[in-house]
Amino acid sequence: MNERIRELAEQCTYHYESSDGSGEYEIFDKEKFAELIVRECINCCDEVDRINEAFIQDYDYDPQNGPKECIQVIKEHFGVEE
Repeated sequence: MNERIRELAEQCTYHYESSDGSGEYEIFDKEKFAELIVRECINCCDEVDRINEAFIQDYDYDPQNGPKECIQVIKEHFGVEE
């Protein structure tokens, strides 16, 4: 797991003191974690789209490459290997 995934998981983990004084417990919000990952993926694709738009205008870039680039950026962002 890469560092960014750990950071997102930490944002979704809530620590509480037990009411009987026996220690601490934590709750992990799976829905929030999924939402944060989806938002990160959207941001990656947004960035690729923004950059590609400039290349399309300036260098006659093929816009069909965008989805493949987006996939690659997401893999790199989260440290996913094939």
